[in-house]
Amino acid sequence: MTAENPAPVLRIVKGEPTPEELAALVSVIAGMGGGAETPKPSPQWSAHHRKVRTTLPNGPGGWRSSGLPR
Repeated sequence: MTAENPAPVLRIVKGEPTPEELAALVSVIAGMGGGAETPKPSPQWSAHHRKVRTTLPNGPGGWRSSGLPR
């Protein structure tokens, strides 16, 4: 093939699909990926909510609940 006429990406070798069937096939294949690589999620240890200190418990029994896990 030349630069003007690249090789076809998809070729039907048997049968004659309707335009609707062909569109469904193309959408499924396009949805499978093959595009740009997805970004990796940031690690949990660097998440913003872990850097912010929570408020200290106050009121009656606040000192006791300050040592309990949340």
